[in-house]
Amino acid sequence: MNDLSRQKLYDMANLLALFTILYNIIEGCVSVWFGAADETLSLFGFGVDSFVEVISGVGIWHMVRRIRLNSGATTDEFERQALRITGGSFYLLATGLVISAGLSLYQGHRPNSTLWGIIVSLVSISFMWLLIHYKTKVGVALDSSAILADAACSRACLYLSVALLAASAGFELTGVGSLDAIGSLIIAWFAAREGKEAFLKAKGIACCCCKTSDCH
Repeated sequence: MNDLSRQKLYDMANLLALFTILYNIIEGCVSVWFGAADETLSLFGFGVDSFVEVISGVGIWHMVRRIRLNSGATTDEFERQALRITGGSFYLLATGLVISAGLSLYQGHRPNSTLWGIIVSLVSISFMWLLIHYKTKVGVALDSSAILADAACSRACLYLSVALLAASAGFELTGVGSLDAIGSLIIAWFAAREGKEAFLKAKGIACCCCKTSDCH
């Protein structure tokens, strides 16, 4: 691969990282707004998760930019700090969701509607699938474990979207209010796992948001 082709691939990786940040900001605003308005705990938690992903996304964008400029493979202090903040935020989110879900189940709370949860999750699934496809394509072409780890983070977001869709559609079909709380508990589990992996990544032990097969 010549230098021009490699530079174009890194430019694409940079654009994908920036798009991920922008998308998560928009998704977070929409999800938190409608989650609060409809008293939908799973959608609200999904939105807060999107905002935490923005912090991680900024670290990833910085990493891609640094690698593109000097081909450095070692995580720098900015990225480690971003990962530590991300990890702590994910743990706080998971704790809040578990407590809220417990109260919701105890009180028998039912959301007003989960229609927006269905809409947001379907849009998210579509975009995450495209991001996974192109990030994986660029990562393989560049033989970059960092960019492939970024694709794995988008895959984790895809799983979250599926969990939100299942909880939202389940409530709309059955009217069982506890499904919303159960959906938020699943999101809390994902958040806790992502928090753990973010701290491990900051220590240089494992890659963020990915399965073992994706780590190098």
